[in-house]
Amino acid sequence: MDLLHSNGILIIQHLQRDYRAYQDFLNFMSHVGDPRNIFSIYFPLWFQLNQVVGTKMIWVAVIGDWFNLIFKWILFGHRPYWWVQETMIYPNQSSPCLEQFPITCETGPGSPSGHAMGSSCVWYVMVTAALSYTVRWKDRSAATLHRLTWSFLWSIFWIIQISVCISRVFIATHFPHQVILGVFAGILVAEAFEHTPAIQTASLRMYIKTNLFLFIFALGFYLVLKVVDIDLLWSVPKAKKWCANPDWINIDTTPFAGLVRNLGALFGLGLGINSEMFITSCKGKNSCKISFRILCIAASLATLQLYNFVKIPTHTEYLFYILSFCKSAAVPLTVVALVPYCVHSLMRTTEKKLN
Repeated sequence: MDLLHSNGILIIQHLQRDYRAYQDFLNFMSHVGDPRNIFSIYFPLWFQLNQVVGTKMIWVAVIGDWFNLIFKWILFGHRPYWWVQETMIYPNQSSPCLEQFPITCETGPGSPSGHAMGSSCVWYVMVTAALSYTVRWKDRSAATLHRLTWSFLWSIFWIIQISVCISRVFIATHFPHQVILGVFAGILVAEAFEHTPAIQTASLRMYIKTNLFLFIFALGFYLVLKVVDIDLLWSVPKAKKWCANPDWINIDTTPFAGLVRNLGALFGLGLGINSEMFITSCKGKNSCKISFRILCIAASLATLQLYNFVKIPTHTEYLFYILSFCKSAAVPLTVVALVPYCVHSLMRTTEKKLN
């Protein structure tokens, strides 16, 4: 493992030295791979275009990130920016110098990469959903177009995944093997949900049961290992010790913060889909109108951008987790129920005035 890590450090040094001109692009791609974009950008777009795909996207993102947390706790993966400071394999304390960035100092374990895993699983869902529309074409010219579309979309998929992986390695927050593992783990999770149609008809009770299972299993796993003196939060003090700037340490990157955020999103989706507002608006006659969907997309994206201005206090950890759960639940609830219902009511009022 030390050999794998030391080779990874050489790759990071090479990237930071020879790809300096692409720093802004690589930082941008790291943000593209941020799992939080799934809820604030990809989901609002896809849910209004295709509710089946949108629903699947949330399930894949939440379950994928939950598996990512469990894998991180099992694999005990180091991150480059602190490993290079603590390893004893370099002679005479001459450890390589790695540059850090504001998004480098993540506090959870490093393997597998959550950004790579989240990006691959969600983009896999989007690509397969887009291709499902072309696979039905039967005539020869359409079949040729389908093959071209297939090649184009999967090329885009791999370009994005490779760019996200390089960006995470460039900022010294992951070793190369960690991002590769993340990409393929994400694809496996997404492929599993291609054969799980039951999520489309899940009741609110099923959403609550799933939330409770995910939370109890993760918390129980953490407490059991803590009893046998294995601290699954071992990475947090390392991050605080070796981060170049204390202001770059963010509680939002801790393992439990991600768990709470995802459980909130899944609960909000279940609450929204099983609400009267959703049935009235997204199952009504307006739901088939292109104007209705476009208005819902625009209003959802605008509203979710306003949520970014809502800052959760971080001075009390438990309060942060509770408020983070509520804020995360509000995102899919807004997209699925609140915004469509408001748009539906507005369109109905307009139609009555015209008549």
